[in-house]
Amino acid sequence: MSYAPRVYGTGYERFVPKVEIDRETGCWNWTASTTPGGYGSLSLPNGERCVAHRFSYEHHVGPIPDGLQIDHLCRNRRCVNPEHLEPVTQRENILRGESTAAQRARQTHCKRGHEFTPDNLVQTVRYRSCKTCHRQRMYARRHGLVWV
Repeated sequence: MSYAPRVYGTGYERFVPKVEIDRETGCWNWTASTTPGGYGSLSLPNGERCVAHRFSYEHHVGPIPDGLQIDHLCRNRRCVNPEHLEPVTQRENILRGESTAAQRARQTHCKRGHEFTPDNLVQTVRYRSCKTCHRQRMYARRHGLVWV
């Protein structure tokens, strides 16, 4: 037997009771279900689910421009306060984060102090390296030397 989930009220009527305002931070914390990544999850009247911070931004501010993501300026994934949300590119969103990928992307020099410039950069899908170190590493590999 197939049935549609029972969801009452408009999307915004379902949204409001699931928000708790933190007076210290100004965050509007989502108190209902979350995605595996920790973002608020909202059931819409048509039975679809959406991410609560995107719903909040679109309701209070307007459409999210194509190709952009919503970044939490407060770094709180449960926050749905539109003043804490900003549309940015995926790259900008990653660079603002604290992941290992973000930390590496912000690096301006290799671990040996060589600057990452367009003329001194080897970039693959898996890593970035300065050409100076890359050449030395390849030389060591060809000659059976240990590269540290």
